[in-house]
Amino acid sequence: MANKHTIVLMQTSQNRSTRTFMDYGSITQAMDGICGLYERKLKELNPATRNITYDIADLYNFIDGLTDLSALVYDHTIQAYLPYDRQWMKHRVFQRLKRLAN
Repeated sequence: MANKHTIVLMQTSQNRSTRTFMDYGSITQAMDGICGLYERKLKELNPATRNITYDIADLYNFIDGLTDLSALVYDHTIQAYLPYDRQWMKHRVFQRLKRLAN
């Protein structure tokens, strides 16, 4: 499942103009992209802090704070995109971070 084209659909606030999408070559890249979004937000909020750390609960709060978040993952066997929800993404981000920590 690692090299499947993934589109992340996101809305950051109730304002419909905040709807956007991000395009990735794999699920792994998409999960890294979600972490990167959060890390950029932390740097934005704490510009004077050199080293910013966070735990999985902080990342989950960021994900849950988004108005909408989902993913479309291409499945070659059916030649179509399958939808995945916020909970699936949280699980995949956790698995990705766990692998990086080892």
